[in-house]
Order: sequence, then C-alpha cells, then structure tokens
Amino acid sequence: MADFHFIRPWWLLAIIALFFALKLLKKYRLSQSGWQQLLPKHLASVLVDKQDSLQKLSLTFPFIIGLLAIVALAGPTWKKLPQPVYQIARGSVLIMDMSYSMYATDIAPNRLTRSRYKAIDLLEQLNEGGIGLIAYAGDAFTISPLTDDINNIKLLLPSLSPELMPELGSNPLAALTLAHDMLVNAGHSKGDIYWFTDGIDNYDIQDITDWSRSNNHRLNILGIGTSAGAPIKLNNGELMKNNSGSIIVPKLSISALKGAAKRGSGYYATLANNNSDIEALLRQPSDVEDQQQKESSNTGDQWQEAGPYLLFFVLALLLPYFRRGRLLAIVPLILLMAPVDKSYAQSTTLPSTIKPNAVLTKESVPDKQVTDNFWKNLWQTKDQQGQQQFNNEAFEQAATSFEDSFWQGSSYYRSGNYEQALKAFQRQDTAEALYNQGNSLAQLKRIDEAIKAYEQALLKDPQHQDAKANKAYLEELKKQQEQQQENQEQNNEENNDKNQEQQEQNKQENQ
Repeated sequence: MADFHFIRPWWLLAIIALFFALKLLKKYRLSQSGWQQLLPKHLASVLVDKQDSLQKLSLTFPFIIGLLAIVALAGPTWKKLPQPVYQIARGSVLIMDMSYSMYATDIAPNRLTRSRYKAIDLLEQLNEGGIGLIAYAGDAFTISPLTDDINNIKLLLPSLSPELMPELGSNPLAALTLAHDMLVNAGHSKGDIYWFTDGIDNYDIQDITDWSRSNNHRLNILGIGTSAGAPIKLNNGELMKNNSGSIIVPKLSISALKGAAKRGSGYYATLANNNSDIEALLRQPSDVEDQQQKESSNTGDQWQEAGPYLLFFVLALLLPYFRRGRLLAIVPLILLMAPVDKSYAQSTTLPSTIKPNAVLTKESVPDKQVTDNFWKNLWQTKDQQGQQQFNNEAFEQAATSFEDSFWQGSSYYRSGNYEQALKAFQRQDTAEALYNQGNSLAQLKRIDEAIKAYEQALLKDPQHQDAKANKAYLEELKKQQEQQQENQEQNNEENNDKNQEQQEQNKQENQ
C-alpha cells in the first residue's frame, strides 16, 4: 500500500460541494415543514430541534453514499499495470530439401509429399515478420523472398521437386547461407530458420556448426523419414541404385540433425502424424522466455483502478432510497456525478462506426451513443478505454483514447502508423521509449536517426540487449548501403568512360 494514491485527486474537492448540497437539502426540508412560524418559541425549540436531530441522522446515509462515490471517481489505486515493449518482428525462412533421397518411401506416400503437407502446417502458424522459401539440392535457390502472403508460398510448394534442381546432390550450407542473406537484406538481424530435411553428411556438420556460430538466427530442424530408411522410388517407378547397382536406402540421421539444431539455438523434431512436431519447432527458446519475463516485469505509469469496486457498496446503500418519496435525497449526488469537462451532446469521442477524421455532431450521434460515452467516461479513464480497445486489437481507436503517450505509441506502432508512433514515443525519455523510437525510425527507413535513438537508449540502460542488437544490425546495413552506393558510382564512372571512348572511336572511324 506504499504506492496508494488517487488517479484523479481533484475529485476529492467535490466533498466540499457535498457538504453544501446536504446543507441546502436540510434547509429545504425545514422550509417545507413551516413549524418554526406556527409553533411558539418554547415549543419550537424542543420539537423542531428534536426533528433536526432526526434529519441529521437521515442525512448520514446520503453523506456516506456521496463520499464513497467521490472517492470512487477520484480513482484510488496502489497497483501498477505492465507496460508493453514492442520489437521489430522476426523474419522466418523455410528451407526445403530437394535431394532425390526425399523420394524414399519409408513414410507414405514418400518423404517429399509429407514434407509439403508439414510445410503448409507450419505456414499456417507463422503469422508475423514475413516468411521466405528456399529449395536446395546440389545448390540453393530462392523460391520466394520474405513475404506476408503465405498463400502465395502455399501455391509454390506443390511444384517443388528434385527434378527442378539444376544440380544433383545435397548442399545444406548453401541454403543456410542464402537464408541468412535473405533475412539480413529484409532487415532482420535475428530470424528463425525452419529446415525440412532427411539428413546431412558427416563432412557438412562442421560447416553448419561454423555457420551457426557466426550469426544470431535460430535453426529449427524437422527430420523427414525413419531411422530404418527405405528405397528411393523415382517417378518412373524404378528404384534408385548406386554405381555398383545396389539399391540405395537413405536413413534419417536423427543424432546429427539434433546436434545441428542444438548448436543453432533451435529445436529438432521428427515428422509426426499429428501437429506435435510443428508445435515443438515453434517453441520459444529459454533465452527468449527469460527476455520476455524481463520485459513483463517492466512497469510504467498505468495503474489498476480500484474505484469501480466501491460502487458495489454505493449501490447497496442506495437500495432503501428506491422507496417512494426518498429519491430526492440523492439528487445532489446525481448532480455531483454529472460530467463537467465537456458536453456529451456534442461529444467528439469517435465510435467504431465513424472514420477517425470524421466530425461528430449532435445530429449524427444517436441518444444511446451519447449515454454510452457518458458512462464510459464516468467509470473508465481514457487509458482504461484505450486498454480495452487495445486488447480487442482496435489499435487506431486505442491510440486516440490513450492519454498515456507510451501506450499511445504502442497502439500506433501495432497499427502500422510509425510516424504517429514516433511522435508519441518522443514524449517520454525512458530507455524503453527511446528504444521504441529507434524501432519506429527503422520502420520509416530513417537509419541514422534510428541508430542515434538506440545509442540514447543504451546510455540510459547499457544492458538493453535488443537495443544493442538492432543498433549493430543497422550499422552493418548502413555500411552495406554505402558500399553498394560506392560500387554503383564506380560502375557509372566506368560506363561513362567507356561511352566516351566509344564516341571518340566512332569519330575517328567516321573521319
């Protein structure tokens, strides 16, 4: 209870108004009786004073009701609510093994067909950050760059087959390197790679280990096949044989794949008949869970209000006043509870059916909407209304409701309005606000400003790991862009020199 305070302490001034209102009510009752003028003074002093003491007792309940209502409106609180921190969404890349061993029939109808179905299951559960598709055999190829259009990737999966690969063999390192480049070029210093394969050769293990150590991506592997293996049945119905004429029986190398996933900070799962394998791949690693727990412990200035609970006591005390002739005593309380800051007949609060830029007039709002807005503003703060809209994913409406600039920025960020998110985050000077300023600037492609924002966040919180990672990534991206620009300028100069030489040569030939 050390943090106990009132969210709207100015409402406590209404206690003074409550005293005056009850005093006026007392005078009104005395003037209505008229006994002071009709009775002799010696009788009035006894009878009227006795009646006055009874009136004082009868006004005790209205006073208690009014006091509880005022305290509820003042917003007593002592508990903070968590404040979210949003990061740039992680990208994902799906790598599909297209070597001929995927035609093995140890799982029906074959490994390739089952891997396609599992790929669709995975795509349906990946819903943020974009996903790309890579296929490999002797070399690796980009089938689809990172995209939010999952349906487009689903359409591409059935066409993938070993026959389409121009080079036979199995080169997983080429696929992993291509996946890294795809993620970095799309702006993801950390990404998730989902590798569907039936095994790796021993000489590839060290290369994959070195690759895992050199980047921050998570490598999740789905093993396709069984340890017993089965022959490779080609499309013409024949079984694949080696140079000596023996039938090839590829087996799933579970231990090697498990080791590769572990070194890649990810998970391994063997293809299953249910969805347990995909769920295993999508688990959050322990370091991510620890970071999420750390973020969830960060609290801001959003407080959980206890005022509404007092209203239950108010309602219970009001029950006797619903008897005929006694509602007049609570009229002053109703007047005190009326809104004083704006006229709700011409409210500018935007309902969900009105566009954000619309002007809401009295004629365009039905009476029920006016009443709803009145009660919402009476019993809920703007931040509480915004929180409810935020939880319902009505982020644009939540942004207009929130008074807390951090929550407002979070709402704009979730809605994709990064300009407004930036303005909201700039109204605070905390490490998390500066970090989110950097994220907003990065989304707006304002790289230099984003780097400065991350630097300022690190000055306030040197241990902010996400700010460090995003800053390092943007600095690397900036170097690449500068290098590309230099190469482009150099190529332009060389082309200009060649054109001039060609023009001079043409002139000489014409002469």
